[in-house]
Parts: sequence; C-alpha cells; structure tokens
Amino acid sequence: MELDELQQRLIPFCREKYEDPSLNIVELFKMPGHAGFAYGFTVESNGQSDKWYLRLPPPDVKLQGTADVLRQVAALQVMPEEVPHCEVKWSGEDSKWFGRPYFIVPQLRGDVVRLDGAGWVAQLDQSQRNDMARQAVQALAAIHKVDWRSASYLGSPMAFEEDVTRWDRFIEKVADPHRLELVPEVRKLLLRNLPTDAPVGIFHGDFQWSNLFYSEQGSLLAVIDWELVGVGAVLNDIGWFATFNDPLAWFDSQKRGLYMPQAEELIELYMQAYGGKLVNTNWYRALAAYKFAIITGFNLMLHRRGKRHDPMWETSKDSMETLLSRAHSLLD
Repeated sequence: MELDELQQRLIPFCREKYEDPSLNIVELFKMPGHAGFAYGFTVESNGQSDKWYLRLPPPDVKLQGTADVLRQVAALQVMPEEVPHCEVKWSGEDSKWFGRPYFIVPQLRGDVVRLDGAGWVAQLDQSQRNDMARQAVQALAAIHKVDWRSASYLGSPMAFEEDVTRWDRFIEKVADPHRLELVPEVRKLLLRNLPTDAPVGIFHGDFQWSNLFYSEQGSLLAVIDWELVGVGAVLNDIGWFATFNDPLAWFDSQKRGLYMPQAEELIELYMQAYGGKLVNTNWYRALAAYKFAIITGFNLMLHRRGKRHDPMWETSKDSMETLLSRAHSLLD
C-alpha cells in the first residue's frame, strides 16, 4: 500500500477512534526492519501528538502463519506485566479500514541491539550490558510460564517432529542450494534425537537482540515482532537466542560477542530465571541453526527474484554453511 493511500485510510479511522473530526495524520512512514508491512505515524488532535505503530499483513496472501497478524494480538493480550510488551490499542479484521486485518500499538522511544552490538550499546559499560541480558531472559522465562490455553487463537502445541519436517518444503526453493549440503545429515540427527519431555507453552519464535527494544539507558521496554509466535516447546526460544549469540555458528564470528553475553552465559541466566536445570539445550540450538540456514536460503531466493527486496540476505547467506556445521557439531 502506498503511503498516500494509507494516509487517506488512516484519517477516517483515527477520527472515529479519537472522536475528533478535525484530527490530522502527520509523519507517516514505513518502519525499518524485516517484519513486513509496518508503519509509523503521528496523530495530532486537540493540541496533542500521539505516535503509533501500525502492522498489516502482506496483500493478497492467505491470512495464516506469519501473515495472520491477529496471532500477535492474541499473544500480546495474554502477556503479564513481567513481560515488557506493547499494549494493543486497536485491532480487528474489518477490511473497511485497511483492506485487511490490522493492529496498532504505541511507538516506543529507544532502540534495539544490533547484531554486532555497535552503536549506542558500545557506550554502555559491561555491567549494564549484562543487566540487559538478564532483563531479556527474565522476560523470556515469564513468556514461557504463561498458560498457552489462555491464547486459544494460537492453536494446539506443535509436535517436536513437525518443527523439524515443516521446513522441508522450503529446501527445494532456496537460492545457493550448494550451501545446504549438510541439511540431510542434520535433519536425520534432529529426528533421531527428538526430545521426549520438555516444557510446553507460548514461544516468541524470533527471540533475539533485534527484537528487544531498550531505552538508551538499557532498560527493556518491550519484546517486539511476535509474527513467529506459536505454542510448543518453549526451549525453542532459548535455543534461538543462544544461536544468534554463538560466534561458532556464524561466518562473521568476529562481529559476534564483542559486547553482549554469549550463548552459554545466556543459557545460564535463563536457567536462573526459569528455575531448574534445562535438558537437551544443544538440540534446540541445533534446530535453531538448521532453521535459520534454510530460512536464509529461502529469503535469499525471494530477494533475488524481486519478490521481497531485502539485501540483508546477501550477507546472511555466508553463514548458511557455518550454521549447519555448528548444528551438526552440537548434535554429534
């Protein structure tokens, strides 16, 4: 949707919600990141300015999986205070407003942590960065303790085997398939070593620094970008978080771990927050690396074919092989 068209849709929407027929929309822009159709805008009403974040699904797609934005709403609405998150102000599936489902939350002031920890994070001391990690895993543990039945819209728990095999259909579509030569062997090891007992609940699905929004002083303001939220083995999240902070899993290993705590320390902090010893953490780390290698190849294909422009995948592709190698070593 072009910004001009979106503005013409936002004006009557906001005028009705604010009950102000003279309200104006200013500073409408596409939000940065890789989360799809997300926009920031400011409402001016009665001498007051409010900043909002609007999320829409892609046009002309089935409203399921990541395209079903109301899944995010369902998750956000059951999160306790212990999980810093954005409160949903408005949401719905009435197409009269934007032609598709939507949700709107307040914009926050602050920033996420970049992969290499550079920028504002580099100005903080190590104790502050350690505290940021502690806040993150405490929020993660609180997410995992939410009763998944309270968000029935998310469906039933995903089986362990399904979380391995559901990526099969993407493999034949990836760009640079030669980088995925280890996929069959890693897949076999994952299926051979399926966990038999693990806590089940709501998982975020993409828990990493770029989806953790902090104040400039390092206070966690919100866990954001819930488009991969689901119900299943909650240790998926700590495996994912650990993988994104494991220099051995990445081609650009020298850029990882320069500032923020690394995989083993994050797992230890999570154990303290969740309570009790974790089992099979290497399996979840391997699954995360396996998933992201395939996801990278698939998104690289979309980028190169002009279906979804995102040059980031041209850089991420260099880690497809190292991710799979790391997965293999964790399972072997």
